[in-house]
Amino acid sequence: MKTYKSIFISDIHLGSRGCKADPLCDFLKNNTSENLFLVGDIIDGWRLRRKFYWPQSHTNVIRRILTAAKRDTKVTYIVGNHDEVLRSLLPYDVHFGNVDLVNHCRYHAINGKTYMIIHGDMFDTALRNKLTWLYHFGDTLYTFLLGVNIVVAKVRKLLGMPYWSLSAYLKNKTKEAVAFMSDFEVLITDYCHKQQADGVICGHVHKADIKKIGNIEYMNDGDWVESCTALVETHDGKWEIVTWVKE
Repeated sequence: MKTYKSIFISDIHLGSRGCKADPLCDFLKNNTSENLFLVGDIIDGWRLRRKFYWPQSHTNVIRRILTAAKRDTKVTYIVGNHDEVLRSLLPYDVHFGNVDLVNHCRYHAINGKTYMIIHGDMFDTALRNKLTWLYHFGDTLYTFLLGVNIVVAKVRKLLGMPYWSLSAYLKNKTKEAVAFMSDFEVLITDYCHKQQADGVICGHVHKADIKKIGNIEYMNDGDWVESCTALVETHDGKWEIVTWVKE
């Protein structure tokens, strides 16, 4: 069992077939923290509206989170675009026991720096330009590729080969996707600079990273659809990305 000051996870997409619920349950079982930040897209309302899908493993994730909250872990739920229906509650202070629901928040780290915690969808150029039809088309295509991933993963496992993600590969190699990622990082770090914060912690783009962009520390906690990653702050103030692998 490892303990951290804080754990940050996002883009779980409960309610979708791509969600890696079992590895996440295993991660939450074996890693504890004083603070647990759920950085958006925890429940995939978009896909649930199209077709309801909710296996026991997804309920187990919710139970793990609530159990952590019951055991004095402070849980903060930052709303994303896939669970945007919760934003209707945000004009009010919303607390569920030891779970707070917010649109964004500030975090004062052990290293003395201040970080903005935000999902990041408002810095998505497609959403900013109101091209929601294009975004939903892309989401449908991404869902299809995740289905292909499942088949590819099973074949590779039978052949004794390691896990490999087709959808992640295409995202990382496509020029448009690379340009989108760059735009996203510039927009979100510029916002962070204007908010007089030292860094930003976000999700949304499903790519874990820790790097410096100008004078701003950019940290993305990744996702639990492809990479199974979390961002953690150790008790000595170090920031790390943990990749959780459970066969």
